[in-house]
Amino acid sequence: MIDRYSRPEMANIWSEENKYRAWLEVEILADEAWAELGEIPKEDVALIREKADFDIDRILEIEQETRHDVVAFTRAVSETLGEERKWVHYGLTSTDVVDTAYGYLYKQANDIIRKDLENFTNIIADKAKEHKFTIMMGRTHGVHAEPTTFGLKLATWYSEMKRNIERFEHAAAGVEAGKISGAVGNFANIPPFVEQYVCDKLGIRAQEISTQVLPRDLHAEYFAVLASIATSIERMATEIRGLQKSEQREVEEFFAKGQKGSSAMPHKRNPIGSENMTGLARVIRGHMVTAYENVALWHERDISHSSAERIIAPDTTILIDYMLNRFGNIVKNLTVFPENMIRNMNSTFGLIFSQRAMLTLIEKGMTREQAYDLVQPKTAHSWDNQVDFKPLLEADPEVTSRLTQEEIDEIFNPAYYTKRVDDIFERIGLGD
Repeated sequence: MIDRYSRPEMANIWSEENKYRAWLEVEILADEAWAELGEIPKEDVALIREKADFDIDRILEIEQETRHDVVAFTRAVSETLGEERKWVHYGLTSTDVVDTAYGYLYKQANDIIRKDLENFTNIIADKAKEHKFTIMMGRTHGVHAEPTTFGLKLATWYSEMKRNIERFEHAAAGVEAGKISGAVGNFANIPPFVEQYVCDKLGIRAQEISTQVLPRDLHAEYFAVLASIATSIERMATEIRGLQKSEQREVEEFFAKGQKGSSAMPHKRNPIGSENMTGLARVIRGHMVTAYENVALWHERDISHSSAERIIAPDTTILIDYMLNRFGNIVKNLTVFPENMIRNMNSTFGLIFSQRAMLTLIEKGMTREQAYDLVQPKTAHSWDNQVDFKPLLEADPEVTSRLTQEEIDEIFNPAYYTKRVDDIFERIGLGD
């Protein structure tokens, strides 16, 4: 992943140095397990633990000849050892090392993502509580519907992220796994004890059954969940982009002193952070498709997944880490304009209260059809002629014969639409 979208902590996990360190740890732990079984001298394993090392340049040099990265790695490591070198990679196949190390690297990445998710969700919760009763226009199909609150809008984000966290925990457990079961997964040359020992030491799960590789449906699910998280962020970002349009300006991304919005138009303040999230979500969804393509390998394995995973594993985790942190800051520092929300809500001449008018007339004895057919022509007249809806009701004898002025006034009270906000917040765990 390019540096522009990489945070150092996550990027370091996927560095060549850390990858080879993980490979080496798997190799050493496997030897320790053999020693526990009495198959390898413990003094040799102690020497391997003390002396085994690698030089990346040397690995790459050997790979030029072997055309095999794991063989190059084991030979480079062996060069740092004495007679005990014969136990390096003993009983293992390449993917025993690579897939188990991947599981360990995923665990490291997931620890960061887990913290990111918690922090991001808490930011949304705080902003939702802050604007719990900030009344604004609810829109369906892009058209004014009925009043809601900005806090309720954010509360849907909070609830969605809670679901994402649940999905993530399940999917993360799937990829935080290892396998050391040999060339076709039947433990022919290595006992299951070695696999369990190594995985326990690494803090990952021993996969219950495998071929030469871990089953890739686990990884497909994992990347699908990361894509779901990215898509959730995109949904939120799209909302900010819509609300920041000049004719609405209900919210605005923080615009720093000295920041420029356009090389040509000095007045511009664009929602570039939210637009950035939209673009990165597209990349992550593309990686999800690649992960699904990696599931159908030939027989007990082929290597078609390997090249793809070298890209999608680091890139997707690095991007989701970046997105959660950057968009968290956008939400935290979001500028909200309640007065513009009220202005926009009032811009449609009170038409947003049409359902309340209809329901009130039904409560006063009209059939639903009668009430609907009375209200709808008045809403059409209001919109077509750009006049207020309320006086049209007040001028209709059919309405005034059933409703008092106080009852008509109450129809147009925006606070009516906030009466269940506390209950909704309580239902999703944001109650006081």
